Amino acid sequence: MKIHEFISLIVQRFGFTPTSDQMNALQCFGKFLASREDMPMMLMRGSAGTGKTSLVAAMVQTLTSLRQKVVLMAPTGRAAKVLSISSSMPASTIHRKIYRQKALMGDFNLNDNLHTDTLFVIDEASMISSFSMSETGFGSGSLLDDLVEFVYSGRNCRMLLIGDTAQLPPVGEDESPALISEILYGYGATLFECDLAEVLRQSQQSGILYNATNIRQLIQHEDATELPKISFRGFDDIERLSGNELIDTLSDSYSRKGIDDTIIITRSNKNATMYNNGIRAQVLDREELLERGDQIMVVKNRTLSKSNESQNGPSFIANGDKAIVMRVRNFRELYGFHFADATLRFPDYDDFELDTILLTDTLQSDAPALTQEQSTALFKAIEEDYADIPRKADRMKAIREDEYFNALQIKYAYAVTCHKAQGGQWSHVYIDQGYMTDDMLTPDYIHWLYTAITRGKEKVYMVNWPKSQSN
Repeated sequence: MKIHEFISLIVQRFGFTPTSDQMNALQCFGKFLASREDMPMMLMRGSAGTGKTSLVAAMVQTLTSLRQKVVLMAPTGRAAKVLSISSSMPASTIHRKIYRQKALMGDFNLNDNLHTDTLFVIDEASMISSFSMSETGFGSGSLLDDLVEFVYSGRNCRMLLIGDTAQLPPVGEDESPALISEILYGYGATLFECDLAEVLRQSQQSGILYNATNIRQLIQHEDATELPKISFRGFDDIERLSGNELIDTLSDSYSRKGIDDTIIITRSNKNATMYNNGIRAQVLDREELLERGDQIMVVKNRTLSKSNESQNGPSFIANGDKAIVMRVRNFRELYGFHFADATLRFPDYDDFELDTILLTDTLQSDAPALTQEQSTALFKAIEEDYADIPRKADRMKAIREDEYFNALQIKYAYAVTCHKAQGGQWSHVYIDQGYMTDDMLTPDYIHWLYTAITRGKEKVYMVNWPKSQSN
């Protein structure tokens, strides 16, 4: 089939007349698929409101209708679920696809890519890091390095990276490495790249996308000298909300859209903790530390038993994964920390259920997870239980496999930081940026605001948004 015939099939499935940017992307896609170079790679950068999601869905669905092999991946479980819904085919997290566990409760090696003649589509590529700030236990420690190595170790496999440069980069990085041409060329790739910048007319009618576009322009031109202003007039999908109105409005969102489809986004773990406590006490009427129905988020990677994979469950639970408490019992204190037994359900992993021990000290902590000092204290306290094991290697192995050392670290998930929300979308999004002044204006803040606003599908509430930042 000729390239123009293939593009025509995609356009038919797309259902709209493509913009010039979209048509350029389709032509780039056709050349990328037809390339016979050793390492063809495509990079599609696109901002909110440019039709990127719909275009990718049409591309994927056209390929599968032609019996071409496609694998969909994203950095997080929620992002994979969003990609799966938009493309109408299964999607996996990158980690689950490209890594395999070396041994029970052990580290993960790069998996063998047994696919042939396969296109790997990677969404939300802005979240893919090129280095590790700490020991991860996964492959080389660089997710981008491992992803490239995995894909191109398969015969005639190639990769399409999709992302938005205006979103927050990975923690510890100034830019998103998977969206930078020079970095991808550095792998030896033959790169096909395109940008979707033209905002669709129907998107301009949305206050969410109108404001996101204006914020993005500040990022592109790097000329922001004062805090960005949000336009509310004439839009139904973005609204200023005072703190006094929050409880009633949030209760209404929970009633109409569900707790899982509503989120509060803050700029710090401290503010997220404050919101979570307030929501549980004043909106949900929860008095115990943890109760059935509570929404929680895992805040540290945790390897699981290999038996979970045989049940089609995940081999590990990742930092940022959300779960619902189905049962909780047996609260207790050991080693100077607090634990509980629980059964959790993970909606982003096909409602997989896990019986586990929870470490509950992190629920009220302003730190992202246990601090280094706390982790060391827990390790040393548990080590005393294994003092009778003479060989140090055997003793360390026993500690690493200890159920309390591996207790799941969690936080409430009604309010989260923007990094934790990235990759997901919710019908109703509440944003509280906290106190801001012009001298606090940084590129990171602009990326934060853009990423937070674009998490909203139907409605965004700007909580306690100052009039000085309003149009």
